[in-house]
Amino acid sequence: MVSNNLAVLNAMDDAATQKYHFVVLGITGMGFFTTTYNIFCINAITKLLGRIYFYDPLLKEPRRLPQFVNNIVNGVALTGTFCGQLYFGWLGDRIGRKKAYEMTLIIIFFCALFSGLPFGSPGSVIAILCFFRFWLGVALGGTYPLCATIMSEYANRKTRGAFLSGLFTMQGFGIIFSGLVPMVLSKIFLIYYDGKPFYQDPAHSTQSQGNILWRIVLMVGALPAAITYFWLRKMPETPRYTAVIKPDPRNDAARNAVSDMRRVLKIHVHEDPDEEQKISKFKAVNSYPLLSNPFFERHGIHLIGAMCSWSLLDIAFYSQNLTQKDLFPGMGLTKNPTKVNAIEEVYQQSRAMFIAAFLGTFPGYLCTVFLIDKLGRLGIQLMGFLMMSAFMLLMGVKYDYIRDQNPALFAVLYSLTFFFANFGPNSTTFIVSAELFPMRMRCLCHGLSAAAGKLGAMVGTFVVQTYILKQGHDRTKHSLMVLAFTNMLGFCCTFLVTETKELSLEELSGEDGGENEIEVNAPLMTNMGTHGSESEDW
Repeated sequence: MVSNNLAVLNAMDDAATQKYHFVVLGITGMGFFTTTYNIFCINAITKLLGRIYFYDPLLKEPRRLPQFVNNIVNGVALTGTFCGQLYFGWLGDRIGRKKAYEMTLIIIFFCALFSGLPFGSPGSVIAILCFFRFWLGVALGGTYPLCATIMSEYANRKTRGAFLSGLFTMQGFGIIFSGLVPMVLSKIFLIYYDGKPFYQDPAHSTQSQGNILWRIVLMVGALPAAITYFWLRKMPETPRYTAVIKPDPRNDAARNAVSDMRRVLKIHVHEDPDEEQKISKFKAVNSYPLLSNPFFERHGIHLIGAMCSWSLLDIAFYSQNLTQKDLFPGMGLTKNPTKVNAIEEVYQQSRAMFIAAFLGTFPGYLCTVFLIDKLGRLGIQLMGFLMMSAFMLLMGVKYDYIRDQNPALFAVLYSLTFFFANFGPNSTTFIVSAELFPMRMRCLCHGLSAAAGKLGAMVGTFVVQTYILKQGHDRTKHSLMVLAFTNMLGFCCTFLVTETKELSLEELSGEDGGENEIEVNAPLMTNMGTHGSESEDW
């Protein structure tokens, strides 16, 4: 496949897969692991926070966080993540992917530590916790566009999909460890600090050591951020950013990019004495801003498709928690809260999270890694949306029967829904958004797509689940049917983006001015007249 890329970019696209590609995968993957651990670990300890800080001796069951407080504790990090995806997406295109990524890791380290340090009255503890969780979320949001862009700009065209899906697989590890860490810690605490169940002794069913447990669970999230920062300091900026975007008053952009690449990769770069002039021309013809007619004509539909499909996916994906209240007891993973003490409840909740993530989440990620460069992004995304819709519809229609009469079938359907989310749009929306857009605004466009997904996550987490909590089972089955329809909308929105398999990033964005721009952007240009002249103009 021939393109009109710059020589330095062609060298990256055609480089053989090497050890350093896996190093980059480790650096970006650890950042994404840190993100998902810090987002999801709060789910294991919210019930413990309710028992510790909102105990009421007049109640005949353990106290939970008030609904309003629970929404804030769970939602403040998601809100911060939304803001961070937009801000660091913009910043990654302005100051460089590496520098912006370093900033996110520093913020994650300190905010994860400080999240476990608040003391005082219940109100002050929750307020301080939410303050640091918000800023933690801002930094966590930045890892989405930055890690995706770094990996996509280092990978070659043949295995880029596998490396990006490998990066996204670290989300699965993060979710698994968000259950595994509190499960192990709570088990250790139970060995040394056992307590009576709530129904036997309400006042002493909440061990004082629980106040240490929840802090350790949150503070553990600082450790992988520190390790990742140490690795990142040794990694060069992406050669694409160095060659094309980074200011270079000495006009040595190509030479600097080649020098950086040769520090870490074995590559062959075709020597071109006119490379710097070609880079200047490359910048000039691709200098249009985000809010411009050239961008909307080339990528407007792509951006709408990426944002809508990611948002619709996250509405359904984050609403999956609404069935856990029936799934976990039916599988014997959790008991009635009155029959356990506070730390034992943490153990049961985190164990259930770990099992659900390990069985229902991780296999889907692995299938994506091995098959994405064979089946393509769009085929996997369409299949995933379709299968999620089918399983959710079946769970909704037969909800009462499978919940009460066949809990094993309920667990299978629940796991299959998660499997096809991860071997489907949960992976591909992340990957495609890192490939489709121009180099100068790749971080920002990925950030916009990811932020749209976080809006969907907030709808799934708060709107759908709050609706369920008011009336229970009838609303659960109705919501599952609505979510099946939501997935079908995501299926339709997938047709607004294009297949990215084995094309270079510049061929996909049209930056190289080659003939592939016509093919990739065909859905956008049907009313634009002669394609060739448009390609040359840009």
